[in-house]
Amino acid sequence: MHDIHQALETVRRRIRAAESRFHRPPGSVTLVAVAKGHCATAVRAAVALGQHHIGESYVQEALPKIQALRDVDIEWHFIGRLQSNKAKAVTRHFAWVHGLDSLKAAQTLSAHRPHTLPPLDVCIQINISGEGQKSGVDMAQAASLAESVAGLPRLRLRGVMALPAPSSDFAEQLAAFKLVYHAYEALKTRGLPVDTLSMGMSQDLEAAIAAGATVVRVGTGIFGPRPDKTTN
Repeated sequence: MHDIHQALETVRRRIRAAESRFHRPPGSVTLVAVAKGHCATAVRAAVALGQHHIGESYVQEALPKIQALRDVDIEWHFIGRLQSNKAKAVTRHFAWVHGLDSLKAAQTLSAHRPHTLPPLDVCIQINISGEGQKSGVDMAQAASLAESVAGLPRLRLRGVMALPAPSSDFAEQLAAFKLVYHAYEALKTRGLPVDTLSMGMSQDLEAAIAAGATVVRVGTGIFGPRPDKTTN
């Protein structure tokens, strides 16, 4: 049986060690536990261990879990590909969207965000490796999109998110993450109020933290391999 307690503590130790090794302030990196493919019971176990930020990639899978866990304090992060027909549900049930990659999607989110909720926190997704199968804008478009998003009334631009091509080489990981960091810093230079750099997962979080990540998104490293079927 997978031990979430041990796995979560291992990830937290890795984050603390990376903060120390790369001269980052203690506690400067937020962990989002990605529960894609895992049941509400597993999420509840992580929350009981103090995990406040939970990520989901599929709206239809997430909604039953959000309903089942409405009695506990969770900040829900949507990190998947945003589909227009699911945007309204995202605005009603999530606090964050990490994968914003078009002005049209941003306008839809802003239009549907309930006024009873605070503005939706969003990150612009940059396709740093130019992979056709991944969402995200290229580096040249990021600043223009960010400026447009910052002007929308029901969104709060927080920063950028990226998912570089997988690599087992630390130097290659670091080089890709540094490109994302430079894009993030460029937004700051333009006067945009960004404070979030969302990058790094189970296999490369150390390199992401070395490059300046403020949020890392870890799923398998906490919840274990995704089962074939999920029951909520």
